[in-house]
Amino acid sequence: MKPPAVDPRDFLHLDALLNDEEKLLRDTVRQFVADRILPDVADWFEAGTLPKELAKEMGALGLLGMHLEGYGCAGTSAVQYGLACTELEAGDAGARSFASVQGSLSMFPIWAFGDEEQKQEWLPQMAAGEKIGCFGLTEPDSGSDPSSMRTNARRDGDDWVLNGTKMWITNGGIADVAVVWAQSDDGIRGFIVPTDSAGFSTSNIHRKLSLRASITSELVLDDVRLPGSAVLPEVTGMRGPLSCLNEARFGILVGAMGSARACYEAALDYSKERIQFGKPIAGFQLTQRKLVDMLVAVNRGMLLALHIGRMKDAGTLDPTHISFGKLDNVRVALDVARSARSVLGANGITLEYPVMRHMNNLESVFTYEGTNEIHTLILGQAITGENAFT
Repeated sequence: MKPPAVDPRDFLHLDALLNDEEKLLRDTVRQFVADRILPDVADWFEAGTLPKELAKEMGALGLLGMHLEGYGCAGTSAVQYGLACTELEAGDAGARSFASVQGSLSMFPIWAFGDEEQKQEWLPQMAAGEKIGCFGLTEPDSGSDPSSMRTNARRDGDDWVLNGTKMWITNGGIADVAVVWAQSDDGIRGFIVPTDSAGFSTSNIHRKLSLRASITSELVLDDVRLPGSAVLPEVTGMRGPLSCLNEARFGILVGAMGSARACYEAALDYSKERIQFGKPIAGFQLTQRKLVDMLVAVNRGMLLALHIGRMKDAGTLDPTHISFGKLDNVRVALDVARSARSVLGANGITLEYPVMRHMNNLESVFTYEGTNEIHTLILGQAITGENAFT
């Protein structure tokens, strides 16, 4: 049988590794991105905003909390969730971050650690995009070491009273509910905090040079009084927030390949159209070297992402595998973006092309949900048995 022709956009025929259901979901999200994100995302990036109405549109497509079962969630596989993240991030990391925070960081802890009343109250509305969530873990002085958080929760009769500050919170300024982690006499606990609670306030972080098409905020809790029913009853300690981070990190390691692919394809197209010294720059050896390196990186990273997704669906995934994927795919995507920018020359720094936008976004992705250094130490401990964190 004659093999299919080589496709510069799917060189290793990765499409053949997907079933029909996976392809349909991917293509549906890709079309949504083409219709609703790509035409306007440069303007959103420049303005530093993301339209709130996208939440209900994503909810209508079943993209919010899509890998969760029940309560209005789509119940998709990990691979399907990953493919959706790839396509959203090919539009912009801000769009993927919105869906990731909503589903993996806000909905997942309620789904995994909440009681039935909490699940019924919040999850259907969040799956539909009618309520937006955020995840309050990082603090001004507590990033890579979240167990040192200062936000505290104390009992007052049947109530809880929360005080503290959370920083770099995606969706914070537009959220209806925050899942906030705080120190208590029982250990670290998670709380469902409606954002209209007395004493709860937010301020958006401006002058960002990365993830501009995303709302990033500070959360302030000043004697926020919550009923006893606000605490997530099924988890105590760092296991709660860390399990949420692992869910989000999977979406990140697959999503990063969306940014990388978009940059590679932009550079490939540009190299065929840009004429210098009487021919397209695609005909020069140095340009071809850059394009080939990008091609290999994108295909290799997507193979890794699919493999980790299959492991997740099979139940054979260890959290360190997530660190492996997040560590390598994000740094590879950043390398691809930087190389693509050089192919585009001066045009590469404008918002007329997606490359610099993706490159700037990836600088944040490189850092959030566990810095590159933290994932390096996680993997180092996994293979040596030695803890190098302290």
